[in-house]
Amino acid sequence: MKQEYDNYTSEDHKVWSLLYAEQMEHLPGIATQAYIDGIARVQFKPDRVPRFDVINEELADVTGWQVYVVPGLIDNKPFFEHLSRKEFPATTWLRKLEQLKYIEEPDMFHDVFGHVPLLSEPFFCKYLNGLSKIALKHIENETAVELIARVYWFTVEFGLIKEANETKIYGAGILSSPGESLYSVSEEATHVPFDVQHILDTPYIKDRYQDKYFVIESYKQLFDSLEHIESRIDHYVENAIYVAPSP
Repeated sequence: MKQEYDNYTSEDHKVWSLLYAEQMEHLPGIATQAYIDGIARVQFKPDRVPRFDVINEELADVTGWQVYVVPGLIDNKPFFEHLSRKEFPATTWLRKLEQLKYIEEPDMFHDVFGHVPLLSEPFFCKYLNGLSKIALKHIENETAVELIARVYWFTVEFGLIKEANETKIYGAGILSSPGESLYSVSEEATHVPFDVQHILDTPYIKDRYQDKYFVIESYKQLFDSLEHIESRIDHYVENAIYVAPSP
């Protein structure tokens, strides 16, 4: 598949521009600097749907990652296979104007606006690649897949990072959500230090804001955690420890 850019309608570009404007009104003050720098690097435009060929050309020079077009949600195995090849799966369809506030399945705004800018951060990319290899090692084991899903959820999708003594957002699920981006760094939200076992013990939430957010100190800390993640998941698998799926 490929991005058929000429097929985007005026409504598609308007949807992108409205969502982009809403998020960029406040993200520069609460998002990780790596994300803000990444937006400039991949050349997002405020009024036009991004071109994947432009994004890929820029990423190739920085981390070697590429955006890979998929029709929508894909199974765990092919998803992690793409990540292991430094390919981030992204759909090309956008929500409609009447779906600006909520859609059930992630669209291109989530996939691209939320995830792609951080693909310019080297240690984050190494973490993503390493996590995919751990997942593929145990891809047929339901408990291991659930544990990997929790790790992915609380880092790649809903992670926070400490920068210059301030808590900033790096998780794509937060970055692409108007409400949760403000809530996650507010005094109302519960912030806890990044801890692998704590994450493995925590089911994730899909239908409301998270009960807690894990805060890393650096992207290198995230990358350095891979060995511990792998050893703990190996332990669960080798000892046939059952973990119930997240609700």
